[in-house]
Amino acid sequence: MSAQKALSLTVPDVPTLLSAYMPFLDRGGMFVPTNKPYALGQQVFLLLTLPGESERLSVTGHVVWVSPEGVSGRRMPGIGLHFSQQDYHVRDRIETLLAGQLDKAAPSFTL
Repeated sequence: MSAQKALSLTVPDVPTLLSAYMPFLDRGGMFVPTNKPYALGQQVFLLLTLPGESERLSVTGHVVWVSPEGVSGRRMPGIGLHFSQQDYHVRDRIETLLAGQLDKAAPSFTL
C-alpha cells in the first residue's frame, strides 16, 4: 500500500458540506477534491475546517472512493475518505451541522 498522504480541506458553507459528506459510511466520510492520484485503501491524513469554524480538525482515514481526473458528468476529481474509528467526534460535529438535512440531500459529489 502507498505511503500516507496529507490533504487540507476548508468547507465554505453548509450546502457544500452536505454535498461532500458521506453519511452512508458507518464512521462518516468526506469527499475531498484533488487532482492527485490515490489508491483505494490508501491512508490519508486530512486537516478539515468546517463551515463557520476556525479550528482545523485532524482526521485520518482510508480512501474508499476515487473520481479520477477527467471524470464525466457533473463529478469533480477527488477521493472519498472513510473516517477512522478515533474520528467519530468529527462525524458527530458534521452531523450536528447538517441536522435535519441529510434525508433531503441533493446529489452529492460521490453518489
